[in-house]
Amino acid sequence: MQEEKKEQGFVTIEGKRVAIQGEKSLLELVRKAGFNIVTFCYHPELAVYGACRLCLVEIEGMGILASCTVAPKDGMKVRVNSDEIRKLRRINLELLLSSGNHDCTLCSKSNNCKLQKLAKDMDVTEIRFKSKKLDSHKDAISPALVRDHSKCILCGNCVRICNEVQGIGAIDFAFRGFKSKIATAFNKELGESHECVACGQCARVCPTGALMPNSSEIEEVFKAINNPNKKVAVHIAPAVRVGLGEIFGLKPGEPVDGKIAAALRMLGFDYVYDTAFAADLTILEEATEFLGRVKKGTNLPQLTSCCPAWVNYVEKFAPEFIPNLSSARSPMQMMGPVLKADFEQRGGKREDLVVVAVMPCSAKKSEAKRGEFYVNGNPDTDHVVTTVGLARMIKEAGIDFANLENEWFDMPFGTKTGAGVIFGASGGVMEAALRYALAELDPENARSVKFTSLRGFDVFKEKTIKIGDLEIKVAVVSGLKNARKLLDEIKEGKKHYHFIEVMSCQGGCVAGAGQPQFEGWALRKTRAEGLYQEDTELAYKSQDNSGVQALYGRILDKIGGPVAHELLHTHYKSKKYQD
Repeated sequence: MQEEKKEQGFVTIEGKRVAIQGEKSLLELVRKAGFNIVTFCYHPELAVYGACRLCLVEIEGMGILASCTVAPKDGMKVRVNSDEIRKLRRINLELLLSSGNHDCTLCSKSNNCKLQKLAKDMDVTEIRFKSKKLDSHKDAISPALVRDHSKCILCGNCVRICNEVQGIGAIDFAFRGFKSKIATAFNKELGESHECVACGQCARVCPTGALMPNSSEIEEVFKAINNPNKKVAVHIAPAVRVGLGEIFGLKPGEPVDGKIAAALRMLGFDYVYDTAFAADLTILEEATEFLGRVKKGTNLPQLTSCCPAWVNYVEKFAPEFIPNLSSARSPMQMMGPVLKADFEQRGGKREDLVVVAVMPCSAKKSEAKRGEFYVNGNPDTDHVVTTVGLARMIKEAGIDFANLENEWFDMPFGTKTGAGVIFGASGGVMEAALRYALAELDPENARSVKFTSLRGFDVFKEKTIKIGDLEIKVAVVSGLKNARKLLDEIKEGKKHYHFIEVMSCQGGCVAGAGQPQFEGWALRKTRAEGLYQEDTELAYKSQDNSGVQALYGRILDKIGGPVAHELLHTHYKSKKYQD
């Protein structure tokens, strides 16, 4: 039973007496009182900034202040909607609207833009202030992200999440006055910035169209679909199935993979597959690699390598841990070469098969462009489309997604287990690997071990598991700043583990930059619950995937063997900046 919060005094808000029960800001208390006061720069995951001045309230004896910056105190008397406050809010919103190019009809963020929503909610239909001279430069050389400076209103959300949550600081405020902008070190393009790891969390918290995942590949995908000389295969990541439905008004967190399969066929894809198939394949390779390292006692702790932003981070900021990274490719980068090898085995040419991956992540776009994943100039994964990008394709094609009948993925690359599906939530990769290891080393007790301590949304989780004669200590961490802290503790000898899962996005792939935008933790949890629910309806461990088992007999040789190593593993190298 949840403990009742102790009252710490009362604040009178528009004549209503409201108890203080641990609220850190007056904004939180005002919202608790039922006033959904507007904000722009305020974000529940970030430190208070107080720049937009939209959450103004009038406090008796103190004047008009931004409610997000004021701690509630017993006896305060607060006005929320006086004439003066309403006037000031509208003026501040007009100033924001005059700060850049906010032509909503031509913006890809239209209908999902916080600035647009506020203008509608506050009935601001004209701007009385002259716009400043716009920075019309569009930074689009990064395969992962696009920056449109003309749409930036300097709210600072991107700067704060890059620094506070990811601990990188790849972007910051630069210059002064009307020349102020968000910039990288030395004002380089984002794709040229050494510090940026393409995690895309800056785009996730951007309330306008100033930062967006790069969607330029969508047109290339349509061209491939309509090219009679090409066959196009598509596969969707686990997190996509619990995110896409939100865009079409369906219940958040509800798996819609059946509708996605139907929509992809209507779009014209020749083969429709599930990335969870390759997640099972990843587990067989990665967990086998782990058991081999434990036996030899080398390169421990093993670090997961499924998250490309995390791999970028290690290469750039912690190259001493490169030997600890699993050599197993991510599921996306296993699926590509397997599909092309299968296509060649059936008599086709590798370059005639276009592989499209639908991912919840912006960093996957840069991962697909890595030189290690090309064969004679032909990429293993030709194009990456985000969850939001797929929704755009479905809408452009006029498909009534919400009312589609469920269909199934094509075989054999549509088979999956619950272990593969839970990859999309923080802790899922680790749990899937441990399910495999337990079944291999201690099959009698494999189902008796529970993994509840590895689930949930604590940014750091750990567990010690007894497997036969082995005692394995594992950890799960999400958010790059948290990962950095853990690496430092390992280097200092304060922490010791055998296996560590790292995801750059707090909560895992369900919180990726390519997913529908959200704030806080509630929607992350709902999406993860959808994956765990689907897990209960499928086979338990990756070894149970019959399609994966057949693949080893048909294309691959054996788990960890020479052919499997060539197609399913990779290598990394230091990219640390040298002075």
